[in-house]
Amino acid sequence: MTALFTLAILAITAQTPAPQTLAPRTSSAALTEGIALQVALDRAGFSSGAVDGQLGTNTKRATEAYRQQHGRDPEPAPEPLRTYQITSADVAGPFADTIPRDLMAQSKLPALSYTSVAEAIAERFHTTPKVLQALNPEASFKADEQIQVPNVEPLVLPVSKPNGSSPAPVGTSGKTPASDVVVQVSRSNSSLTVTGADGKIAMFAPVTTGSEFDPLPIGEWKVNAVLYNPTFRYNPDLFWDANPAHTKATIPPGPNGPVGLVWIDLSKEHYGLHGSPEPTQIGKTQSHGCVRLTNWDAVKLAGLVRAGTKVVFTE
Repeated sequence: MTALFTLAILAITAQTPAPQTLAPRTSSAALTEGIALQVALDRAGFSSGAVDGQLGTNTKRATEAYRQQHGRDPEPAPEPLRTYQITSADVAGPFADTIPRDLMAQSKLPALSYTSVAEAIAERFHTTPKVLQALNPEASFKADEQIQVPNVEPLVLPVSKPNGSSPAPVGTSGKTPASDVVVQVSRSNSSLTVTGADGKIAMFAPVTTGSEFDPLPIGEWKVNAVLYNPTFRYNPDLFWDANPAHTKATIPPGPNGPVGLVWIDLSKEHYGLHGSPEPTQIGKTQSHGCVRLTNWDAVKLAGLVRAGTKVVFTE
């Protein structure tokens, strides 16, 4: 399956806006209030991307999708946070000192791992190190320490072998994914929706789709395969903004890799649905044509689809 990546035009940030901050909601109570809504949405299958307490565009879109499905607004989670005890496995790593943005430099690393305990735990609970630190200002993130985390279903990667395809992928219900679900990606709404045969939404999530140079290919496609922890075959000839000095290279797997933890290959040549190393930028930056989700949303999506699942790209 690695050949699928050789010519892949994948989602790499073309423009990097200023990172999100907690400035608009500085108090602990306000932060928890925002998290309560996002956690309720997340647990109901309507992702707002990173759980950060900020009621921005992604949260508003998830709320509207929930409203259309249920005919009412979501009620904030009564217990938005839970206690998590850091384990020795959490702090064992390995961790990368830093992740260079240059893909040629990335190709020289053994893996594109998390850079800290806080980053690894934050992603497991659908948030960011910044938010995790705000929730636990005295935390040192050592083994046996108890911290507060968003009360969401934790991210668990089904397999860890590079380019490993799940022999029998399962959805969140523990059953084999239904062949009659449909994945729809909306360019104008920067969103992905998975709908069952009953017309109900099984998953909603924010996405990044294409750019002026690599627009989303409107049309109907199908899933070819699902790969977990994928390597990435970088071909600079396929990137309009590639450094002229770059050559073809193999980028190692890892959560901070160009395609994150999952690659869902599509029948549209060179295109796929995949994870991202920058969850706060989903829906806010451009890509090189593919559809990019947070790693946790990509893993969830991978559990809902299988070879042959219909994928529709719309305006």
